[in-house]
Amino acid sequence: MFGLGTPELIVIGVVVFLLFGAKRIPEIGKGLGGAIREFRDARKDISSDSDATRQTKRENPKQQASVESRLAKKMGDQIPGVKQAMVLKEKVDKVKEIMKS
Repeated sequence: MFGLGTPELIVIGVVVFLLFGAKRIPEIGKGLGGAIREFRDARKDISSDSDATRQTKRENPKQQASVESRLAKKMGDQIPGVKQAMVLKEKVDKVKEIMKS
C-alpha cells in the first residue's frame, strides 16, 4: 500500500521498541486495539442509524415533509432571500397539484 517492505517494517519496529521499551509496547497495542474496536462499533452504529433513517423516510413521507417545512419556515425568518424562495416553492407545489388533478 505504501511501498513498505520487510526491511522498512523491521526498522520501524526497532525504533518503536527503542522509543517505548518492552513494557509500553503491549499497552500501546492494547490501546490501539481498543481504538480500532471503538471505530468499528461507531461505524456500525452510524450505518444502522442511516438504515433506520431511510426506512422512516419510506414509511412517513408526509411527516418528513412537515418537518422539512417547519425547518424551512424557521430558516426563512433568519436568512434573507429564503422566504422568497419558499413562496416560489409553494406556488410551484400548488401548480403541480393542479396539474395532477
